[in-house]
Amino acid sequence: MSHPLDKFLFCPACGSNQFEINNFKSKRCEQCGFVYYANPSAATAAFILRGDQLLVARRAKEPASGTLDLPGGFVDMDETVEQGMARELMEETGLTPVSMRYLFSIPNLYLYSGMTIHTMDLFFLVEVAPDAQPVAADDAADLQWMPVSALDPALFGLHSISQAVARFVATTK
Repeated sequence: MSHPLDKFLFCPACGSNQFEINNFKSKRCEQCGFVYYANPSAATAAFILRGDQLLVARRAKEPASGTLDLPGGFVDMDETVEQGMARELMEETGLTPVSMRYLFSIPNLYLYSGMTIHTMDLFFLVEVAPDAQPVAADDAADLQWMPVSALDPALFGLHSISQAVARFVATTK
């Protein structure tokens, strides 16, 4: 797997091809001095419980199309993580959060358009209205309520999501 900075051959500030590795997370332009840092992109994922059941999505798109997932996605620029979580829930499930509580984070590698994107996935326990009915849309091909006791982390296609589900299941026992 190549480093994400390998895709950037020219300085984005001056266009020079003297854009060289500075350290493990940055490149520096030898011509103008510009330094570009490859920091992780923020992404969110929601644990939504209804009794002893968790709302689980089936991925509609690559990477890992057809595997299980949690509702969530990338945080947009000028958005807080909480706003991003709420927006992604609305886009994928039609649900509006009543409350959100941050649980933990896990770094991830996300292959998109032939490029490995480093992400920092932030996991939330999200409460929705008890009578709210989720409807699959956007990146979610399907939504289903699954008993927490029946969850198999291996069925979740993204590494960080699989790890998070395993961690979540272990804490709910």
